[in-house]
Amino acid sequence: MIKKIVISILILVAVVFVALICIQFVPVDRSNPPVLSEPNWDSPQTRELMVRACFDCHSNETKWPWYSAIAPVSWLIADHVLEGREEFNVSEWPSGDGDEAAEEVEEDKMPLKGYLLLHPEASFTAEETGALIKGLKATFGEEHEHDDDDD
Repeated sequence: MIKKIVISILILVAVVFVALICIQFVPVDRSNPPVLSEPNWDSPQTRELMVRACFDCHSNETKWPWYSAIAPVSWLIADHVLEGREEFNVSEWPSGDGDEAAEEVEEDKMPLKGYLLLHPEASFTAEETGALIKGLKATFGEEHEHDDDDD
């Protein structure tokens, strides 16, 4: 009985190992299209903070880490980058809702927590976060106020 369990486990491990090898051959687009245009940044500091925390997903200047070439992680990262570029891309400006960028940072929605775990350089002090929010508002404008009282 124990022998059958051990053999079953070994077969399962072998199948998983072969599957992990096979999925490495599924192509993933990790390209960086050319930079077409950037916003008129309010200051070099705003751009530098954006580079540190946002450019990997919200520009065409993604720095693809070594693990972005290993499936299935590569699929997740490529999907995040593609989605980020579609939502807001500072390399193809105007692209997306720049006026929402400050709000996303203010509400602690961006950068994503998973990104921060792997990219400690994207973690900001309170002062840097404040400077980024102020710079994003200056660069892209305040979010438009929605007057829900007019029904």
